Amino acid sequence: MSFRDNAAEHRYEFEEDGFVSFADYRDHGEVRSILHVETPPETRGKGHASKLMHAVVEDAKARAIRLRASCAFAVAYFKRHAAEVAPVQA
Repeated sequence: MSFRDNAAEHRYEFEEDGFVSFADYRDHGEVRSILHVETPPETRGKGHASKLMHAVVEDAKARAIRLRASCAFAVAYFKRHAAEVAPVQA
């Protein structure tokens, strides 16, 4: 399992079991908008996107940046994990 910020592509990448899930983002000053979250069909329903979003939130906390959910999955994740996301939610 690995997680990284692929800054050149403006996306976070989460690899597990040989599959890569990603979250595209755009920065607006100190706010990072999560634009799109995608997982390979083989991993859907197995928690890959949630693990990715958890890592994104932890990365934002470590960097002291704020996050804005701009896609349906990110919005739903922010609602389900409100306490976790609150410190970094824009």
